[in-house]
Amino acid sequence: MEIQSTREHGRSWRDSKWLALVEFVLVVFVYVARQHHILKVSATPYLFVVAWISHRLRRVQWKQIGFTRYRNWATTLLLGIACGLGLELFDLFGKQPLLTRFLGKPPDLSGFPVVRGNLKFTLVMIAFIWILAAFGEELVYRGYLMNRVADLGRGTRTAWIVSLFLISAVFGISHYQQGLTGIIEEGSDGLILGLMYLAFRRNLAIPIAAHGVCDTIDIVLLFLGKYPGL
Repeated sequence: MEIQSTREHGRSWRDSKWLALVEFVLVVFVYVARQHHILKVSATPYLFVVAWISHRLRRVQWKQIGFTRYRNWATTLLLGIACGLGLELFDLFGKQPLLTRFLGKPPDLSGFPVVRGNLKFTLVMIAFIWILAAFGEELVYRGYLMNRVADLGRGTRTAWIVSLFLISAVFGISHYQQGLTGIIEEGSDGLILGLMYLAFRRNLAIPIAAHGVCDTIDIVLLFLGKYPGL
């Protein structure tokens, strides 16, 4: 009986809302520290550390939250590329022009035009976005944060809906350097990537591939000087 009680106690603290709240406090701390330039580069690597610690404490493996192929690699890559191309076309020819017209300015990408005509830096940037944005952001925002928020609602459909919209908003705000247009555009992209995650049975490989393809096209357009509005 004592052994059983100990096991139940172990499960209870790992599944407790208090642990999730402590994690969310750490997440807020990361954002505040990044805002005040205490932390460098971006918030994503630090949030990934929080996610990794959380998974270790709760004995959750990354594949349990969808970090694995979808059916097979061919299907995963084809779906990821198709979704990425669709998202990019929607951004460039639908959402971004509409937001720019409505808000009076395009997203602030002043930190990116340095890649124009610079092949070496462009290749470095492509590698960087696949590591930090495609893999990093999807593991953190869709894989970790969406699941932790849904955990608070015991994984119900309502909890997942709330999680989808809340984390998409956080994702958008995390791109505050791009101005209001960029925040709204990135937030809606986060919503679409979150829907991909849920639609493909909480599989992260497809939104990772889609995110990487979408951002790679952006960098290539910046390199060629063909990005709309720049």
